[in-house]
Amino acid sequence: MRYFIKFSYKGTNYHGWQSQPNATSVQETLAKAISTILNLDLNLMGAGRTDTGVHAKVMYAHFDYDADFEIKTTVHKLNSFLPKDIVVFDIIPVHDAAHVRFDAKKRTYEYHIHQYKDAFINELSWYNPKELDVNLMNQAAGLLLKHEDFECFSKVHTDVFTFKCSVTKAHWTKENNKLIFTISANRFLRNMVRAIVGTLIKVGMHKISIADFNTIIESKNRSEAGFSVPAHGLYLTEIEYDYLEEST
Repeated sequence: MRYFIKFSYKGTNYHGWQSQPNATSVQETLAKAISTILNLDLNLMGAGRTDTGVHAKVMYAHFDYDADFEIKTTVHKLNSFLPKDIVVFDIIPVHDAAHVRFDAKKRTYEYHIHQYKDAFINELSWYNPKELDVNLMNQAAGLLLKHEDFECFSKVHTDVFTFKCSVTKAHWTKENNKLIFTISANRFLRNMVRAIVGTLIKVGMHKISIADFNTIIESKNRSEAGFSVPAHGLYLTEIEYDYLEEST
């Protein structure tokens, strides 16, 4: 029987989602907890990879388990066993062919910026006090929906079959002291969101124009795009599946 596990994590203390030697990862920590509680040696597949320091308000993984178990009790036990920066919300029975990574139809990320010094959110948002033209940044962000090749925002030397992504949402909102960039797509490239934000920051500072932003996308050249903003402001916030009634 295949199960999806729905959870969240604060990425500050982890070297990303994926297990790796000599570093603490979310995948390793969660897999160890599930293995201990259910007494099995499992292969835990995640819906995607987040880099060191990136957070997830919603994340899914899947595992196979044939014995009966009580879901509510198991969720409670997992949350008691796991460190305080990983929280399990639910375990969901799915069909045997369900795949947490390949079946995801849409993913949404947010990038958080605070513009006034705040001692309490430095691990959860990027402090950038510069004055930014949010209206201009939103005009530039709208161009993302008109393109599908985003090689210019991809980490170089990445082993991918295609740089094409279908972006369906990209906009900035201002909430009191914070700026939040929200972007949705069917898939994302390595480092894509952080590179997009860094380039849009240049638009907001009037260092490049909207036309320049469009030219950068068409260049397919990472060196033409802006800097990659720090990881700690980035959140995975939503993953959608056709066969789950509520994926958020």
